[in-house]
Amino acid sequence: MDEEVRLRQPNREQLILQAVDYETLIGAEHPARAIWRVLEAMELSRFCAPIKARENCPGRDATDPRVLLALWLYGLSEGVNSAREIARLSTEHVAYRWICGGVSINYHTLSDFRSGHGGALDELFTQVLGLLMHEHLITLSRVAQDGTRVRASAGAASFRRQARLKACLRAAREHLARLGAEAEQDPTLCGARQRAAQLRAAREYEQRCQRALEQAARLGAHKAEAKNHPQRKTETRISTTDPEARVMKMADGGFRPAYNLQFATDTESRMIVGVRACNAGTDSQQLAPMLEEIERRTAALPGQHLADGGYLNFAAVEQAAARGVEVFVPPRENRTYHIDPLTPQPGDSSALAEYRQRMGSAQGKRIYLERAATAETVNADLKTWRGLNRLLVRGLGKVLLVATWSALAYNLMRAITMGWL
Repeated sequence: MDEEVRLRQPNREQLILQAVDYETLIGAEHPARAIWRVLEAMELSRFCAPIKARENCPGRDATDPRVLLALWLYGLSEGVNSAREIARLSTEHVAYRWICGGVSINYHTLSDFRSGHGGALDELFTQVLGLLMHEHLITLSRVAQDGTRVRASAGAASFRRQARLKACLRAAREHLARLGAEAEQDPTLCGARQRAAQLRAAREYEQRCQRALEQAARLGAHKAEAKNHPQRKTETRISTTDPEARVMKMADGGFRPAYNLQFATDTESRMIVGVRACNAGTDSQQLAPMLEEIERRTAALPGQHLADGGYLNFAAVEQAAARGVEVFVPPRENRTYHIDPLTPQPGDSSALAEYRQRMGSAQGKRIYLERAATAETVNADLKTWRGLNRLLVRGLGKVLLVATWSALAYNLMRAITMGWL
């Protein structure tokens, strides 16, 4: 006679008290520990300034900014860019639990923290760059710049012409007034939180329509002036979802609402030393602003500046030369007159003549090869692993914040890879 098998079966009704030793959750060389060590060495007073919870004052204690910073930076290093996902992982994943150390985190706190500390994050990024330069990991002898267009949080159908924008603004104001009147007549019509959410959404939509109308007027006037024509055949269209987004040609050849993110990378260490965000569809005016960005963050200028042909701007080349920076950008060919672009032209300044000769030399061609091997790989890393494949925020200010978050996470992971952390 066969004996009945004995099995261990789950008993989900039992109560178990488990001791948790947070220090043993992750190893000594775990990236989360390296990120925490860097944050412990940083000056974070600007993150603490808005906190209202103070000693000898009533109220709940605030969450340590280091915890929120570490959660976002570690999350971005793992390709997680959602506040809800990080909040979930903070209770389920050992690395996030180690960072929290028993502190409860909700997604709303994480979301507000990411978009509410622009100046403090900018200062932290500069501090980390200064630390890396002090350790001689960044030399700034040569930088490579490249831009990447990232899909905006807006649909193509949200772009409207000026007449339609005016109608949308009128409808938004009427809807907001109607919601206000209903709230006054019958406050119990729906819950207080639901009513507040409705009013907030209506108010935000009205503000977006107003900004879109202002953007349309400004951009239309600029284009008309640029073309020396009082009225263009095609009117400017602006999105009511994100008035600062623009329709751009993407890498796959399609046209979608996007932002143009610019990154400058030190070619020797492959660390990002400059971050910018704009809504221009071309890169021809982005050389000079990036040099200013690098100088602002590092108090120094690179010796050589590499970029692709879309950045060619003779005025920017001359301005860079006046500041002691050699620009390496492929010159455009003149197919009409078959003029060699690498030969100095009669009307060239000394800076342009030197630029052409530099790009035509064997050494110049060898130096320029470093551009694709650094800038383009950094952009690919940011879009594949650091959460920049699509934007979840709206407006240039918040887009720049998201790009800075990703660049900071990239630099920290690069430093860990190089063995510095």
